[in-house]
Amino acid sequence: MKPIGLVPEARLEFIESLAYYDSQQAGLGHRFLEAVVDALDRIRRRPEVYRKIAPGCRQCRVLRFPYGLVYRIHDERIEIIAVMHLHRRPGYWKDR
Repeated sequence: MKPIGLVPEARLEFIESLAYYDSQQAGLGHRFLEAVVDALDRIRRRPEVYRKIAPGCRQCRVLRFPYGLVYRIHDERIEIIAVMHLHRRPGYWKDR
């Protein structure tokens, strides 16, 4: 299995989303974290199975939350380029 890394913008999106859910309800941030970790594990196990959303980019849904992980598959690693809220600004990540 290939290692997974997040570009700085994706890492910031994740941290901001986690903080938002933490502020909304006790334990909700932790549930979001678990859902993202689950999505990362699913990507790591079967990176080719998820839907192509742009040339060279795929998206895996984060279960129970309105988020998707947008990623690229490289020879030696998988790169998460966005932790994208599915109901806001579609395509904002395409310049990354």
